[in-house]
Amino acid sequence: MSRKILVVGAGKSTSYLLDYFLEKSEEEQLHLTIGDLNPKAIPEHISSHNNCSAITLDVFNDEDRAKAIQEADIIVSMLPARFHIKVAKDCVHFKKHLVTASYVSEEIKALDEKVKEHGLVFMNEIGLDPGIDHMSAMQVIDRIRMEGGKIVLFESFTGGLVATESDNNLWNYKFTWNPRNVVLAGQGGTAQFIQEGTYKYIPYHKLFRRTEFFKIEGYGTFEGYANRDSLNYRDAYGLQDALTIYRGTMRRVGFSKAWNMFVQLGMTDDSYTVKDSKNMSYREFVNLFLPYSPTDSVELKLRHYLKIDQDDIMWGKLLELNLFDANKKIALKNATPAQMLQKILEDSWTLEEDDKDMIVMYHKFGYELGGKKKQIDANMAVIGKNQTHTAMAKTVGLPVAIATLLILNKKISTPGVQIPITKEVYDPILKELEHYGIRFKEFDVPYVGYNPDVVDQ
Repeated sequence: MSRKILVVGAGKSTSYLLDYFLEKSEEEQLHLTIGDLNPKAIPEHISSHNNCSAITLDVFNDEDRAKAIQEADIIVSMLPARFHIKVAKDCVHFKKHLVTASYVSEEIKALDEKVKEHGLVFMNEIGLDPGIDHMSAMQVIDRIRMEGGKIVLFESFTGGLVATESDNNLWNYKFTWNPRNVVLAGQGGTAQFIQEGTYKYIPYHKLFRRTEFFKIEGYGTFEGYANRDSLNYRDAYGLQDALTIYRGTMRRVGFSKAWNMFVQLGMTDDSYTVKDSKNMSYREFVNLFLPYSPTDSVELKLRHYLKIDQDDIMWGKLLELNLFDANKKIALKNATPAQMLQKILEDSWTLEEDDKDMIVMYHKFGYELGGKKKQIDANMAVIGKNQTHTAMAKTVGLPVAIATLLILNKKISTPGVQIPITKEVYDPILKELEHYGIRFKEFDVPYVGYNPDVVDQ
């Protein structure tokens, strides 16, 4: 009797997820049903597999959604985060386990009591970031604690980038994830974290000018800017006494400084729509944010406004995006500046068919043991195969797939709405990920904190 897995949503990040289920389908007796708005877009080798069915599923059609969920043993929701709640409520009703890669929303958290009552596992935040970051961090933190150590510093940075061999633009960047999230990164609240016992806040207009630098052996130097949510991790990881908790996003050096030009101009604003955006050229879009001049060109006005010299690399970065092209049209109706900027960037930063992306993750753990301060640095780099089998799809999809199978096999059985921070969850998943080349390298390095000779940080 085959066990039934329903995957809702077959978007960009599902290539490895679906492959994993089908590879295991014979030995694990699995039948995979993929419910998507457009099942025709599912690759032939997947939809025609003996142990797979592809169905048309609109998550807003209550009847169809309920029927599909009722017929499965476990549900994997790969929908945009805001739609998970519809699936989650049905899972409670029909007593089905649920796995998602998204942050736990307050609405899903509110289902915890009922989920426990039915003995269900609702595993969330089991992708890359959040996901692999939780598991890899907690494995080291728990190990340090087992040895009697006390964590005083925890930093974690993750980046979805382009691999060196496919890096052919001045920004050293291409989209490997939802472009909208990249354009809106850092908005919606001040970045907050704690460094050496002092709270730190970075408002959006300064976010991309406050960066940290890291080297990853074999991959070069990177920069990181702060995420909004570092302090949320204090309770989840049990780091109430840590002096430093700092999480962020990694890019190649120079990206943040260049991105800041868009922020200062107002191009990343998503709060209003632009009149007649549909017929506007790229050049006219740039001119929206510049003062009127009877004599100066758009190029000259922009250079004055942002104080960019002609030989500055920043100027080259702007030219490369065809920002001053008078013939290219935005072609989006009632668009916000952020949507218009996204359209322009997608022209230049979309992965080509054979392009390879890269995922990098970097953790820093500072701890006290036996009266001495010590530090462990850990990093991971994963290179994608091509435009479909990306490192992003691999690092998001595989943990989801592995967790799903472990829940089906009752290896993960603690009920409740949860994230992957317990040994029961992270040990088997990290072990299985190693078979797919997703592994961390650890280095013991001297602990220096931030500036041990100065009291006032």
